[in-house]
Amino acid sequence: MSHFTHMKTHFQNLFYLKKALNKLNIEVEEKENVVNSSNSELNNKSLIIPQSNGYNAEFAWNNQEYELIVDISFWEQPYPIETFIDKVSQQYANEVIIGESQKIGFQHIKSKQNIDGSNTLVLERWNNNK
Repeated sequence: MSHFTHMKTHFQNLFYLKKALNKLNIEVEEKENVVNSSNSELNNKSLIIPQSNGYNAEFAWNNQEYELIVDISFWEQPYPIETFIDKVSQQYANEVIIGESQKIGFQHIKSKQNIDGSNTLVLERWNNNK
């Protein structure tokens, strides 16, 4: 018997989530979801992580964030779910910081993975006001 688990996350931006998963070499497929409500038709997307056993994992929008929906009994990734979420969260944070900083004029110079598992990002912006 399988039980789907809904793991809470803080992923609110599909673009950055997809970019983070790609940087971690996690294959994803985008799926369009159409929901009919009494007032209108809502479109949102989810990201499917295909697994060879056919029990795919999914990042689905719950009207607040993209939560990971997975059957833990059939998890088929190289590390436990908690480690998976940690890795995705760290990469997602990097992508958000870099992407949002670029919008206000910063340039990503380099990224460094530290021995303790943390990341260091170097960004710069030149002041054009003389």
